[in-house]
Amino acid sequence: MTTTSPTARRSAPPAAPPRRTTSMRRRTPQAWLFLAPFVLFYAAFMIGPTIWMVIASFFNTSTVRSGLGSFAGLDNYLEMFSRDDFWSSLWHTLQFTLYTVPPLVVLSFVLAVLTNRAARGQWFFRLAFFLPFILPSATISLIWVFVFTPLNGLWSLPGRLLGLEPGNGVLSDPRTAMIGIAIATIWWTIGFNFVLYLAGLQEIPRQLYEAAAVDGASAWQQIRSVTIPLLARTTALVILLQIIASLKIFDQVYLMTSGGPGNSTQVALGLITDTAFTDNRIGAASAASVLLFLIIIVIAIVQQLISRAGAKREEAS
Repeated sequence: MTTTSPTARRSAPPAAPPRRTTSMRRRTPQAWLFLAPFVLFYAAFMIGPTIWMVIASFFNTSTVRSGLGSFAGLDNYLEMFSRDDFWSSLWHTLQFTLYTVPPLVVLSFVLAVLTNRAARGQWFFRLAFFLPFILPSATISLIWVFVFTPLNGLWSLPGRLLGLEPGNGVLSDPRTAMIGIAIATIWWTIGFNFVLYLAGLQEIPRQLYEAAAVDGASAWQQIRSVTIPLLARTTALVILLQIIASLKIFDQVYLMTSGGPGNSTQVALGLITDTAFTDNRIGAASAASVLLFLIIIVIAIVQQLISRAGAKREEAS
């Protein structure tokens, strides 16, 4: 009987990866067959309209006449840069993003940590926090318009109990209208981020918390040293998705305030919609859409670069 020495075992070359079998090659056409409906749908309703939007931004396209219209060159873009309402709509969009992204990231993380630590009733908290997210935007808007009603809304209930006179209302005051929309949005969409964080928490091994507890770490120290670092990728994903969603805000604003009062809540997509379907200027609206698209791309790239730089610093330390 021959034996192989440990040195021979260590020096043996690694086994070559298995080649693709004939059955795997035969499955490739079947995979494309199943993907075909989605690819066609995506090309017809996403890629195609996007290409047409970019082309129309260089023409005087209108809804009252067929075709692209006369060639305008960069006139539509120059017009948008010179319009005060375009810049104000971008500022309102950024303002909404600043109002919603930090609370949605922090609150969803806190709620996920508390739910994950709950000994009983986790199903109830999951249902309670995620249930508003499945409601349509029209339902959410109607609920919060009623809540913010000056005379009979729930928002003014504490004032009525204290005998105070009702004010103008949250949505009818230019100083608080955007804050009211942000509050409604946070209540509506926090469940999505909550589920992402909860899924990430359940992937963290319990042994890490037990080892930290043995070393004398408190609950906060465990969260700071174990939970937050291990959820860094989830946090980066939540921030990116939330920034993109906030920059594309439209439904709540249109249904709750229609851009008012006094255009104090007119956001970028609201301006684009008014330009396209009220002013019948598809070309100018397409130029504004392209500019908003570029802004979202730049912000997403910057956020990803910052996240990767932070991850590299953590790995180096």
